[in-house]
Amino acid sequence: MTVRSTRRFTAVTALLTAIVLGGTACSSGTDATAGGEGTGETAATSTSLTVWVDAERLDAVQSVVDTYTEQTGVGVELVGKNVDDIKDDFIQQVPTGEGPDITMGAHDWLGELATNGVVAPIELGDTSGNYLDVAVEASTYDGATYMLPYAVENLAMLRNAELVADAPSDYDDMIAKGKDAGLDSPFVVEQGSEGDPYHLYPFQTAFGAPVFGTDETGYNSDDLQLGAPGGEKFADWLGEQGEEGNLNTDIDGDIAKQAFLDGDAAFWLTGPWNVGAAQDAGIDVAIDTIPSPTGEAASPFAGVKGFFVSSQSENQVAANDFLVNFLGSEEAQLALFESGNILPALSAAAETASSDPVIEGFAAVGEEAVPMPAIPEMGAVFQYWGIAEAEIINGSDPSETWQKLVSDVEGAIG
Repeated sequence: MTVRSTRRFTAVTALLTAIVLGGTACSSGTDATAGGEGTGETAATSTSLTVWVDAERLDAVQSVVDTYTEQTGVGVELVGKNVDDIKDDFIQQVPTGEGPDITMGAHDWLGELATNGVVAPIELGDTSGNYLDVAVEASTYDGATYMLPYAVENLAMLRNAELVADAPSDYDDMIAKGKDAGLDSPFVVEQGSEGDPYHLYPFQTAFGAPVFGTDETGYNSDDLQLGAPGGEKFADWLGEQGEEGNLNTDIDGDIAKQAFLDGDAAFWLTGPWNVGAAQDAGIDVAIDTIPSPTGEAASPFAGVKGFFVSSQSENQVAANDFLVNFLGSEEAQLALFESGNILPALSAAAETASSDPVIEGFAAVGEEAVPMPAIPEMGAVFQYWGIAEAEIINGSDPSETWQKLVSDVEGAIG
């Protein structure tokens, strides 16, 4: 019996035991036969699952559903949803009993979902070691795992290899290489009038100034690190980059993109979602590690996508089985990868997907990535963070502005 078959056997046996003992209430459905792969175990059930998914992932998830239903006899209704509506609809409907058993979502929803009491922990068991570390970290809140991860995305440095042949050794080398190529704007990153701390975070971490510290349960909102000594050093650096024109709040996402597509910039700090446009423009795109201004790792945020189980689901055992043993399979994770071209969360699938040099490049940068904090207090941080950075880039006193940022955030979360 294979490792995957063993996992399925264990979870499905647990499902059957729960049904027999009456521990799992069931939604309406037709009687079906359920059994572990190759186990010969059968039992009549009336369990069925409702799963909300991003409409663009319907086909990929449907292939998993077909396998699941064939092997367990449990029916699954897939509902395609607009990705912009899923979270709010889930939060509103779960308490009424009208929501799904499972929903697709993003890890940075987790604090809000947990605070609203609409999600239940899931049991990854021994399979947790099969995922990228950052994916498991992002799926964990207050010490419990709430999400089955399927994709990880992060920023990296795109380089026009025709303009600059070799990857830079550090941030200053990147600027120098771009200028040597005759470019007035060697490097672009989107900002805008209110700043964009998400895109600047790799540089901030290189100065040793994460947003929050961590403990054994994850990010600790009582340990605000913005005020650490590295924070003001980063602020000073922001001011210098603004003076030199390397960072500019007049450059929004569209302007940064066009500068790179037109060959006016050799380097572009962005995510995998923009690589296709560069390739379509005929650019020989290389994916580089984010050059550090300090010699320490420049760690971007990682965003992780996955699936949550409703706290009100009457079929939580079946839902856990479907997630862990089926959507957590290499085949399923690769199917989801092919539908979105985002690095799979499962290590084996990530290795297979990394045969694509672009995916390989983002995966390499992702080894230094950290999960974006999903704790509710991040809302207070974002309220002030970007505006303060934009002011510093535009000439405000770095120390005073950063200290005010820290004070404002402390007051908001205090």
